[in-house]
Amino acid sequence: MKKRMLSLLILCIICSFTVEAQVSNIKMNTFIDALMKKMTTDEKIGQLNLVTPGGAVTGAVVSKDVDEKIRKGDVGGLFGITGPDKIRGIQEIAVKNSRLHIPLIFGLDVIHGHRTIFPIPLGLSASWDTSLIKKSARIAANESTADGLSWVYSPMVDIARDPRWGRIAEGSGEDPFLGSQIAKVIVEGYQGNDLSKDNTVMACVKHFALYGAAEAGRDYNTVDMSKVKMYNEYLPPYKAAVDAGVGSVMSSFNTINGIPASADKWLMTDLLRKQLGFKGLVVTDYTAINEMVNHGIGNLQTVSAKALNAGIDMDMVGEGFLTTLKKSLQQGKVTQKEIDDACTRVLEAKYKLGLFEDPYRYCNDEKAKTELMSEANLQAAREIAAHCFVLLKNENNVLPLKKSGTIALIGPLANNKRNMLGTWSVSGDPEKSIPIMQGMKNVGGNTINILYAKGANISDDTAFIKRVNVFGTEIDVDQRSPEEMIDEAVATANKSDVVVAVLGEAADMTGESSDRTS
Repeated sequence: MKKRMLSLLILCIICSFTVEAQVSNIKMNTFIDALMKKMTTDEKIGQLNLVTPGGAVTGAVVSKDVDEKIRKGDVGGLFGITGPDKIRGIQEIAVKNSRLHIPLIFGLDVIHGHRTIFPIPLGLSASWDTSLIKKSARIAANESTADGLSWVYSPMVDIARDPRWGRIAEGSGEDPFLGSQIAKVIVEGYQGNDLSKDNTVMACVKHFALYGAAEAGRDYNTVDMSKVKMYNEYLPPYKAAVDAGVGSVMSSFNTINGIPASADKWLMTDLLRKQLGFKGLVVTDYTAINEMVNHGIGNLQTVSAKALNAGIDMDMVGEGFLTTLKKSLQQGKVTQKEIDDACTRVLEAKYKLGLFEDPYRYCNDEKAKTELMSEANLQAAREIAAHCFVLLKNENNVLPLKKSGTIALIGPLANNKRNMLGTWSVSGDPEKSIPIMQGMKNVGGNTINILYAKGANISDDTAFIKRVNVFGTEIDVDQRSPEEMIDEAVATANKSDVVVAVLGEAADMTGESSDRTS
C-alpha cells in the first residue's frame, strides 16, 4: 500500500512538472507568434545577426556601426563585451530605440571559468570528478551573469586524439565515455533547472561536429570518417549535451566528407534535430559562413543561403545573413519559412532567458561587486585544481616538501603570472595570479630558502614567439645564451636540498590556430 501511495505521489509530481512545462511553452509560443506577426522580413533577418564590437574576440573581423544597426533592428545579439554598465547601455539602445524593442542576447567564450579561472578543460578532465567539474561550471555561470552575460560558448566536447591539434586543450580528451559525462555536468552546471534565473546562462555545445578529428591535427581541416566511428566514438558527447538540455549548439569550421559543416543539412537538421532531438538555437563559429567561400562552394550569398537551408539560425560576425538573405528570398534560394524558423529559435532563447520580461536581468552592479572572484570562488578553484593534479611517482616520499632547508626553483614558468591562467582564459586577470615562487613563499614563510633560476626560455624561435605573444607577452625572452642559463640552473641546484622544476607551455601555445607539426 505504501509503495502504491509513493508511486502515485511520484506520478503526480511528474504530471505537475509536465503540465507546468506545457503551460510555459504555450505562453512562450503565443508571445513569439504575436511578435513575429509584427516583424518585417528585415527585422527577422536582423535577429539572425550576431556581432562583436571588439574586446574579447578570437577572430580578425570586428563589426562596424554596431549601435546604428541595433537601432535599425539589424542585430540579434552581441559577444565580446562584459560588465553590467556596458551591457546595460547597449541593451538600452535595443529596448528603447529599435522599432519593436526586442532585447539583445549577450555571450562570451567562458571556457574554464570567467573571472575566477579553473584548470583548462583537459586538466579538469584529469580529475575524473564530475561533481567538481559541475561546480566549476556553476561558479562560472554565477560570475558570467554577474558580469552581464546570459550565454556562454562552452562546453567544447570534441573528441581529440591527435596531440598536434592545438584545441585539444579545450576538451576532455580522447575518451567518449568520460567526454559524455563531462559534457552533461557542464551543461547542468551552467543552465541549472531554470534558464530565466539571474544566475544561470545558456550553454553552447561546440563544435558540431567531429572538429577534433581534423586530418593531421590541422585546425579547420577536413574530416573523413565512417559512420561507425562517428556514432560510436565522436558523437556521444554531443548527444549527452543535447540530452542534458543544452540551449544552443555551435557549428564547426571543418568539412565532413567534403561538405563544410555549416552547409551540411544532413548534419544540422537530419542528425542534430531529427536524430538527436535538439530543439534549440544553432549558431556558427566566428565567420564560419564567410569562410565557406574558400571551400569553393559559392560566393557569400550562395554560402549564406546554404547555411540557412542546412539549419543554421545565427551568423556569428560574418553578416552574410544580414546582407544577402533578403535577396536570396526574392530569388527563391531560401524560403520565408526557413527565415521564420531561425528567427523563432533566436527569440525562444531570449524568452527562456527571461530577457523579454526583464532585458536588464543580468545587469546587477551589486552582484558584480560580491560575486566576481569572491573568496569562496577562489577557494573552490584551489580545491578543484588540487583534484586535477596527477602524481606519477613519489619516490622516497619526497612529497610533500619540508618547510625547511633550501629549494632550487627552476624553470621559465616558475615565476610567471600570465601563463598560470592557461589558454582561453578570456576574462582572467593575470595580475591576480599567484606564480609558483610566490605561492611557495606564502606557504613556507621564513623557514625555507628559495633559490630561483630561469634555466631556459620557453622558446628561442623568434617567429614562434611572435605568434604566441599575439595576445600579450607570454614568452619573455632572456637575452643570455642557453648555456649561461643552464649553468646558472645547475649551480643553483647544487646549492639546494631539493629541486622543483616548473616546465610546460606558454598559455597560447595551445588553443585555436595553435597546431604543431610534431
